[in-house]
Amino acid sequence: MADHMRVAIGLPSDATDEHLVFAKQLGCEGVVLATPARLPGERRWEYEDLVQLREWVESYGLRIEAIQNMPHAFWNKVRLGLPGRDEELENVLATIRNVGRAGIPVLAYNFRPDPLYRTGRKPGRGGAIVTTFDIELAQDRPLTFGRVFTAEEMWANYEYFIKAAIPVAEEAGVRLALHPDDPPGFDIGGVARIFSSFEAFERASHIVESPSWGLLFCVGCWSEMGGHDYVLRGIRHFGPRGQIVYVHFRDVQGTDGHFAECFIGEGNVRVTEVMRALKEVGFTGCLIDDHVPHMVGDTGWAPRGRAYSTGYLMGLLRAVLDLT
Repeated sequence: MADHMRVAIGLPSDATDEHLVFAKQLGCEGVVLATPARLPGERRWEYEDLVQLREWVESYGLRIEAIQNMPHAFWNKVRLGLPGRDEELENVLATIRNVGRAGIPVLAYNFRPDPLYRTGRKPGRGGAIVTTFDIELAQDRPLTFGRVFTAEEMWANYEYFIKAAIPVAEEAGVRLALHPDDPPGFDIGGVARIFSSFEAFERASHIVESPSWGLLFCVGCWSEMGGHDYVLRGIRHFGPRGQIVYVHFRDVQGTDGHFAECFIGEGNVRVTEVMRALKEVGFTGCLIDDHVPHMVGDTGWAPRGRAYSTGYLMGLLRAVLDLT
């Protein structure tokens, strides 16, 4: 595993050889794979398939920095505390063991079973298409899972999961990286979103204190929660403790349930300060692009937007490392 701050790129579920060529041409050292479709399995991921995935990425001179998110069907009963969760949990633990055995260092996850992500889209700078969220448009949704799931229930479900998962992750040599709720704060579809504040992450960090527990620090989500100062607060608290596993480097315009995504550098946060803060706290993981605007000619995964964001991050990181 590399021991320096670096830029990787997040690839889509249906990543192809062309995506890996693209990552290499951009100068990335590694990739983050989101719920890879190349991995079969309806309940868990198997060791042999994970090895093949790693070897495929390595054949392009890259490494897998992390796998981000298991399929919802693997563990929604775990997240919701429903009957059958213990069987699902055993498969999740087997997946963690297999990820480690296959030589993949990080498995990222979220504790947000309701799938709502954004409520709309609009033209951003120069007509680039960006996503938007408006809490008023989300509050009228019916109950996603048939009833209300309170914050107390969700905290109990998280504790049940993480107390079982961390010892397995430690043994397997895997870091589990928790992503914030996105959008944060408000109950949606009757499901409480418990990972939407500094206090929540601090509480979670003490349930099972371990180097295998950490954060997927999403700058955009922290910006959604409270803007620039909130982002810096999180970095300066969790960074020196070694609890930032890797970073989603994006931003939004707006907070408090009303925001729009945007290009890096035109949102709530002062990005040079954020990059400097990551360096100052000794962060040595990877940073990836995230949720990029769709630029003219972009389709699907938005390769033009990805190239812009990745190049921006590389230049910003080089400047911060060279000048500080």
